[in-house]
Amino acid sequence: MRAIRKNYKKLRHERLHKRIRARVSGDATRPRLCVFKSNRFLSAQLIDDEKGTTLAAASTKGLKGKTPLENASLLGKTIAELAVKKSIQRVVFDRGGYIYAGKIKAVADGAREGGLKF
Repeated sequence: MRAIRKNYKKLRHERLHKRIRARVSGDATRPRLCVFKSNRFLSAQLIDDEKGTTLAAASTKGLKGKTPLENASLLGKTIAELAVKKSIQRVVFDRGGYIYAGKIKAVADGAREGGLKF
C-alpha cells in the first residue's frame, strides 16, 4: 500500500502524458513543441515524430531571468528564435502531462511572442 501511494504522482503524470501523446504528433512542417519541467529547470524541444529527430532544443540553465516565470518566458522566446532560424512558423504544443498554468503557460506565451503559431 505504501509503495502505491509513494509513486502515485509519477504514475498519474505518466498516464496523462501518454494520453496527450496519443493525440499530439509532429512532422517536419509542423513539429511538436515538447516541454519538460524538472524541480530546477525547464527544457523545450522541437521534435519531428515521423523521423524521430529533435530539430531544436533549449533549456533555462543559462537564462538570466529574475523569476522562474521570466525564465520560462525567455525559454519560449529562445525556442521560437531557433524555430524561425529553421524556417518553422507553426508547431503543435505538447504540455507533457503538466497543467497548462504557471511556467508551462509562460513558455507557450513566450513562444507565441517569438513568432510561433500553435
